[in-house]
Amino acid sequence: MPSHRNLFIALPIAALSFAMLPSCETLQDLPTERIASTRLTLANGVPAGTAQLLASGERITLTVVATGMAPGEHGLHLHQTGECKRPDFTSAGGHLNPGSKTHGSLSAGGAHLGDLPNLVIGNGGTGTLTVDIMATRDEALAAIFDSDGTAVVVHAGADDYKTDPSGDAGSRIACGVLNSAE
Repeated sequence: MPSHRNLFIALPIAALSFAMLPSCETLQDLPTERIASTRLTLANGVPAGTAQLLASGERITLTVVATGMAPGEHGLHLHQTGECKRPDFTSAGGHLNPGSKTHGSLSAGGAHLGDLPNLVIGNGGTGTLTVDIMATRDEALAAIFDSDGTAVVVHAGADDYKTDPSGDAGSRIACGVLNSAE
């Protein structure tokens, strides 16, 4: 029977081995350029995670790491104004929608640039999401870095991907303004 000491050594080695297994992406597909980042904060000012806008050639990817939120699905959107005034974050305006489309991937007229998949927070209060932005690099960057900037907003509830204009995701519980990495 293995000792507890050996088990503590074997488990990290096994985990590392699984992490090194090949995935569907190649090294060339991984984002290599950080375009922007932000720190997300809750309404009470407590840090709630980070968001990074990354690029690989023409592909733009948003990666979010969140903490301190209730378990479950939370709507996640890019909002049209780069401002996050607490406590309700309404200063971020509506969703980033330069093409004036309806809301949601399940909508006949959607989705718009600010529409993103729900962020899933686990029982431990943390979650991550990595998603490609559905626009060309030039279109995405022009909209995100317009004269008033862009905010990343997390909502209290899940986005239903169809209710216009907000996805019926509830109140805004975390926010951060994307700042250029330059």
